[in-house]
Amino acid sequence: MTEASPAISPSGDPWPHPRQRAWVEVCEAAVQRNARTLMRSLAPGCNLMAVVKADGYGHGAVPVARAAAAGGASCFGVATLQEGVELRQAGLLQPVLVLGNLTQPEELRACLHWQLMPTLSGMREALLCQNLAAGSGRPMAVQLKLDTGMARLGAPWQEGRRLVEAISGLEAVELAGLYSHLADADAPGLELDSLTALQQQRFEQVLIGVQQAGLASGCRHLANSAGTLRSAQLHYDMVRVGLALYGHRPALHLGADLELQPAMQVRARVSLIREVPAGVGVSYGHRFTTRRPSRLAVVGIGYADGVPRLLSNRLQVLHQGQLIPQVGAITMDQLVLDVTDQPAVEVGSVVTLLGEDGGAVIDPQAWSEPMGTIPWEILCGFKHRLPRLPQRCASGLMD
Repeated sequence: MTEASPAISPSGDPWPHPRQRAWVEVCEAAVQRNARTLMRSLAPGCNLMAVVKADGYGHGAVPVARAAAAGGASCFGVATLQEGVELRQAGLLQPVLVLGNLTQPEELRACLHWQLMPTLSGMREALLCQNLAAGSGRPMAVQLKLDTGMARLGAPWQEGRRLVEAISGLEAVELAGLYSHLADADAPGLELDSLTALQQQRFEQVLIGVQQAGLASGCRHLANSAGTLRSAQLHYDMVRVGLALYGHRPALHLGADLELQPAMQVRARVSLIREVPAGVGVSYGHRFTTRRPSRLAVVGIGYADGVPRLLSNRLQVLHQGQLIPQVGAITMDQLVLDVTDQPAVEVGSVVTLLGEDGGAVIDPQAWSEPMGTIPWEILCGFKHRLPRLPQRCASGLMD
């Protein structure tokens, strides 16, 4: 790996090199390519919302938002008010939907100032928006969310038509969208009695009622990544894509025909090599004991960086395309590898925890499956003390 020159502080003193210990590499060209790939898979007339909440699923919200927009995404989804403000402060002007509930007047006033669309789950917030926007000179754009089976945010779907009518009657509020969220779109099959089918039927009932009443619903959207890959019948006017944008399919049976490119690599550097005899306990609690004379490598990354301690003695990393086992308990700042069979690993060697190395790949599922969790949690778990650095992508991707 080619090293950059040491960073220099404003005072002229050298700062620690960003690749001194551990870091995350993000291929923005992969995000752009994934957006283009997803756009080609959508039903005619359907738009793509890039979901960049949780700091762009750990990739960096602002750079991936720019890359997604270059790939065809027309708007962004965030979870919190601050995430939306961050995009605006970075100069991104596309529509931004705040997917979480905002209930306080100061939050909604900030949405009006920064031209962010809040999600409404009822009339209370709609009336607050009306009061805040009245006299401002422009209507406040909002979107109404319906609960069709998630039992989380959103108004009861049975109240959908009434709420659309009531919100449409507010002079200072513009209903820019009507949406719901699928709870089980990554389940196999498309059975008529599936939860996804039931949620779509409920959503359709509201849309039909709104149309019959001669009301405008704005942009209609239902599908997350799983729904987007599952069926074009779920696409409507827009889809909200998170995980797939970053190069990962939400289930093995979905999107097999799409060539999505993972955008994240997690790497760390070996800080010490030690040789020990057989019978030596390694790390806290001696949860691993060497069975032979062994060569152990200490790597400067741990659970405070986002490597789950639950993966202790189950994690593998890559070096020059070869898998190397992690041994002993993963600690806050470090972990230990058994490199007895890898003589090329030395102090200063770089190992890959997630991503591609020497033609081999470790994906987030390799971490999530033994932990009984999901890839989303893995990607979002890398802490900010790991620098996010641009990565030159594989040949064939746009730079």
